[in-house]
Amino acid sequence: MFVILVYDINEKRVAKALKICRKYLYWVQNSVFEGEITFSKLEKLKSELNKRVVKSEEDSVVIYILKDERYTKREILGAKKENRDIIL
Repeated sequence: MFVILVYDINEKRVAKALKICRKYLYWVQNSVFEGEITFSKLEKLKSELNKRVVKSEEDSVVIYILKDERYTKREILGAKKENRDIIL
């Protein structure tokens, strides 16, 4: 499946969120990630974020799940930030 993940996390925990998300998805822009991921890896990603980063009273993470990247269209205006060759 193809997912787009966006987060709004307190500044104190943003570095942790970035590190976790980059293990699973491509970093597209500040607080925005995307990529192909299995259901089990998505569950691991959500679990890691919930246990180590997200405080439900002040943070939010939104995950858009699409069945296939072929049905999406993407346009970039300005600088392209991602490097799809590297996932840490």
